[in-house]
Amino acid sequence: MTSPAEVAFVGGGHMARCLVQGLLAEGRDPARIVVADPDADTRRALSAGLQVQATAHNTEAAAAAPVWVLAVKPQVAAMVCEALAPVAAQVRPLVISIMAGITHAQLRQWLGIDSVVRSMPNQPAAIGAGVTGLYAAPSLDAAQRASAESVFRGAGMTVWLRDEAQMDTVTAVAGSGPAYLYLLAEAMEQAARARDLPAETARRLVVQTLLGAARMLQAADEAPARLRERVTSPGGTTQAAVQVLEEGGWMVQVDRAIDAARARGQALAG
Repeated sequence: MTSPAEVAFVGGGHMARCLVQGLLAEGRDPARIVVADPDADTRRALSAGLQVQATAHNTEAAAAAPVWVLAVKPQVAAMVCEALAPVAAQVRPLVISIMAGITHAQLRQWLGIDSVVRSMPNQPAAIGAGVTGLYAAPSLDAAQRASAESVFRGAGMTVWLRDEAQMDTVTAVAGSGPAYLYLLAEAMEQAARARDLPAETARRLVVQTLLGAARMLQAADEAPARLRERVTSPGGTTQAAVQVLEEGGWMVQVDRAIDAARARGQALAG
């Protein structure tokens, strides 16, 4: 290590890289960010591409910073945290987990400290357009909460949860949600191409339609149902299309998909 750090990432995978890029976009000094990862190619890419410090040793990274972001696979979470517990006892860091399914209680038990935040960012964090659900015990003070928020500011918006049980729903809706939208986009593109639209035209139509609709949802102070009604003229083309979707039970399928995602998250924690 060449210098003390502000934030240490334990794990240098895709989401960790997204968060590092967000911190850099917010003006953080790359020399004050350290990432630990066992893969030499990952470390070289982080050092060369982002100019952050990189190490193969989790304890070395953790000892250098007051804020830790745990970004390893949930399957190795217990082993990684228990190995970091002696360092946590000395540093007393604020620990932020982005590991799906790992509970607040598990993190506190494995690390031996109380200053823990559980989080769930989503894929659009890669372009600064994500949303992250955050949960911490009521004992976490305002300064620590602000510090946790700052880690995600460059990746998009944050939402604090009152009840940790809500994290399973956040994971299913926001964490998995981009995949639902991509699946819709895929189906719309395929349908357009099957009806003789050129591939590039189909893609542009679908992408801009979804983007525009999302921006309308964001800008309008109205429920999605009300916006849908405005597009759906009685007896018109949209009404005919929406009726087919409703008859196919697509809203029930979305509800089932979210339940399936929640159940998987609970199983990971189990």
